Amino acid sequence: MIRIGYQASHEQFKPSALLNYVKMAEQAGFKACNSSDHFHPWSHDQGESGFAWSWLGAAMQATSLDFGIVNAPGQRYHPAIIAQAAATLAEMFPGRFWVALGTGQNLNEHITGAVWPVKQDRNTRLKECVDIIRALWAGETVTHHGLVTVEDATLFTRPDTPPPIIGAAITEPTAKWVGGWADGLITTARPPKELKKMVNAFQEGGGEGKPMFLKVEVSFAETEAKALEGAYEQWRSNIFTSNVLTELRTAKQLQEAAQFVPKEIMKKHVLISTEPQQYAEWLQQYIDLGFTTLVLHNVNLEQERFIEVFADKVLPQIQK
Repeated sequence: MIRIGYQASHEQFKPSALLNYVKMAEQAGFKACNSSDHFHPWSHDQGESGFAWSWLGAAMQATSLDFGIVNAPGQRYHPAIIAQAAATLAEMFPGRFWVALGTGQNLNEHITGAVWPVKQDRNTRLKECVDIIRALWAGETVTHHGLVTVEDATLFTRPDTPPPIIGAAITEPTAKWVGGWADGLITTARPPKELKKMVNAFQEGGGEGKPMFLKVEVSFAETEAKALEGAYEQWRSNIFTSNVLTELRTAKQLQEAAQFVPKEIMKKHVLISTEPQQYAEWLQQYIDLGFTTLVLHNVNLEQERFIEVFADKVLPQIQK
């Protein structure tokens, strides 16, 4: 079964507005929601960054959608706290929550004052966090001294069934690595030939038969010019390679780097069209690659019309 989700972008909207959007999305026929988890937005122009974990409790109570969040434990968040937070949501809303874990970005994690590790150490730290979280969900008392320290931690409130841990990956090596320990994969959309390489890497690493989630950036508007302008205004600071996005330290740095981005290049990074049928065809290509959950992120600010039109013209063709 194909599941189409709505991306709750805390970097772009106030939590109260996002709560209204997810209620609209559920009424329109979306089946899931993915939440970003940032301390800072990608640029000052975006201008928001609410605390996603507080919002998730309200959003899951207000709707019956499945929810997920992409989180980076180990620096800004201690893994025992993430284990507790996720367990609480999974206990209150059984079968409706997943957590996607990745290594994060300097943009958000440096606020603790700790040194931002090199990629290899970030991977090692993430795997330590995953093991700690799973042990706590299993009822173990955890003491761990490594890149993360845990002393005598026991999680007393646990769900009957732990939520899936989905591995977040942007590059093929990371996709192959998470295939061995994650319950599934979440990545971002790109041309099908490139995305096929990500799928192959994940499956070769041990992900064969595991669910795959895809976050798809789109910009839908009344005219293509308006859609392009909205994508450029809101999302041009997010089109850089993984090495840039993970290493730059502040939203101001990302915004300054993005001033050199040509507007037309946004079409290579965001699906831009005014035609619902075109989006249906694009999304079908991702389904053909094996993705069963597509999370749509309309990167411009026109959320209501996006939800209404996609509910009427796109979702019925995909969620059959």
